Amino acid sequence: MVEGEMKPDRTLDCLGLFCPVPVFQTRQALDRMGKGEVLEVLVDDPAAEGDIPALAKRLNVKVLKMEKKDNTIRFLLQK
Repeated sequence: MVEGEMKPDRTLDCLGLFCPVPVFQTRQALDRMGKGEVLEVLVDDPAAEGDIPALAKRLNVKVLKMEKKDNTIRFLLQK
């Protein structure tokens, strides 16, 4: 984690899971979180690169960061 980067309140590990499971689990995690909390989501399903931001837009959740490293995509979402 880079200095000054927001620390997530929760982490959701969806590595090895494929559509629609990462989106479904992200939705469930966000539903259990309070306003302003940050969720870190780790995925390796290429479809999630578009699906997670689309979910965030639909739920009015802010995508603070999306970064790809090797086969893993990391999202920071703020409710």
